[in-house]
Amino acid sequence: MKRRAPDRQRPWLSIPPWIILGAAVIMAAIVVAMAIRNTNREKALASQTLLEKGAAILRAFESAARTGMNMRWGGTQLQVLLQETASQPGIFYLAVTDEDGTILAHSDSARIGERLHDAEETKSLEAGLKEKWRTKEEGGKQRVFEVYRYFAPMAGRDGPGHPGEPHWQQWCQWGSGNVSLGSGRQIIFAGFDVAPFEEALEEDFRNTAILSGVLLLLGVGGVMMLFGAQSYRMSRRQLQNTQAFASEIINNLPVGLITTGSDGRVSVVNSAAESISGLKASQVAGRLPDEVLPTSLCSLKGVIDRGEPVIEHETECAFGEKSTPLSVSAAKIANDQGDFLGNIFIFRDLGEVRKLQEEVRRKEKLAALGSLAAGIAHEIRNPLSSIKGFAKYFESHSVQGSEGRELAAVMTKEVDRLNRVITELLEFARPSDLKTQPMNVNDLIMHTLRLVRQDAESKKVKIEFSRDEELPEIDIDPDRFTQALLNLYLNAVQAMDAGGVLSIGARTDAHGGVRIEVMDTGKGIPPESLGSIFNPYFTTKASGTGLGLAIVHKVVEAHHGDIKVRSALGRGTVFSIFLPTKLRREGTYGRQA
Repeated sequence: MKRRAPDRQRPWLSIPPWIILGAAVIMAAIVVAMAIRNTNREKALASQTLLEKGAAILRAFESAARTGMNMRWGGTQLQVLLQETASQPGIFYLAVTDEDGTILAHSDSARIGERLHDAEETKSLEAGLKEKWRTKEEGGKQRVFEVYRYFAPMAGRDGPGHPGEPHWQQWCQWGSGNVSLGSGRQIIFAGFDVAPFEEALEEDFRNTAILSGVLLLLGVGGVMMLFGAQSYRMSRRQLQNTQAFASEIINNLPVGLITTGSDGRVSVVNSAAESISGLKASQVAGRLPDEVLPTSLCSLKGVIDRGEPVIEHETECAFGEKSTPLSVSAAKIANDQGDFLGNIFIFRDLGEVRKLQEEVRRKEKLAALGSLAAGIAHEIRNPLSSIKGFAKYFESHSVQGSEGRELAAVMTKEVDRLNRVITELLEFARPSDLKTQPMNVNDLIMHTLRLVRQDAESKKVKIEFSRDEELPEIDIDPDRFTQALLNLYLNAVQAMDAGGVLSIGARTDAHGGVRIEVMDTGKGIPPESLGSIFNPYFTTKASGTGLGLAIVHKVVEAHHGDIKVRSALGRGTVFSIFLPTKLRREGTYGRQA
């Protein structure tokens, strides 16, 4: 059962819940903080309003009392003034007390002589010439906003008192008796009803709560929309990146790929398909496969329409006048819901594979030929020895400078050349069984260089060897590898007729093992011959047998190594040999191809 892919049409669903919750909490905290700040501001404004109202009433009453005293009002007139002032809307009471809280005057004359507040409470109020305020419970039911200050009706009259302070030696009639105003400082209180302000604050708080809720919803909604938009942009970017990534993969596939859309028309043709078929993507896109593709390729459409995928079907396809062997795989494309999206054709050119197969068959024939040649060589060598012996005999019994002596010398020389060819043929046909032992490559190279030094000096070739003392020991057959190195040295020396430099270097390879490089400054190898130099009997020299490099290649392969060559005409040739540190039982060495 196929697993349903994520819904890409709703990117906001991929938003982690904790992000939405965190955004909601942050928005809620901001809105609550704003609501609290607004409520506190409204409370402060209401308190300031009541304070200013109380201060105005207190100062107005104080001024009226001062005027009445100057006009010699009696206590009755001042009591009426006190009651009239307190009768204004929102005022509970006006009262004057001494510093112990005893009521000296009150808008309710019946309370004169009582205590408005006890002495400790009155003292804690810390009354001064500047108005102060507080809130309190009146009778356990009503909340009262109380404004108070020192009462100074005689401020500014004669006497030594401080400016703004009462003249303490005055007497005044309050109510029905004589009350002394000079026994100490007096405090005037005004009590206001805060219910209207609290109702207004509650209404404002409700409005603030409603507005805050709306702002919270809008904020959370906006945050979710932002996250949704961001997720959409990210999904779109990821889709674009995926499309670009898939496009690069398709275009760089080493096999041809052609797809059709749900309408059955060609939609994608990669570069490998263009190279194999010779078709251009711009020319075939949007056209029906039957119009542009070979019948042998299009015939697979009926198979995959029946739900039978085609895997590695070999066929011959004619693109124009060229017939190409192909291995084709085809399948039907459908989404998770089973909707048809198109067909896909993947094919690769079998031309190179068949060339390799031909090469393998050719090498098998050469191996059989080598085995046959080895048998024949053994039979030829004995007669050659007899022929060479007779040639030497006739040469020694012929007159110096005579034709017979010259013919005998030619016969001897040709026998030697034929014997050398037979020796190389036997070497090439010899099985690859190795007699390996741990060896230091530096010592082996020094030994082989001593063997070739005389030939190099005769050609005025200078030998240079870069010795690396850190080289590890490797498993090697010294006899077979000595022969391989000598063949490379001799080829290099023969390539430098006018002298030059033969450089040999050995170093540790980054993949593990030893890398040996044989470099010369000779005439180089033509580029068209580089691919054939390791083939048996291939040679560019008039007197060569074409087996020297083939033997080198065989020896290196027997050691599970690798040999590469690079050359530039007129500048020289470099042969690079990689050998593993130890031969592994399965016949592979310590690096991956």
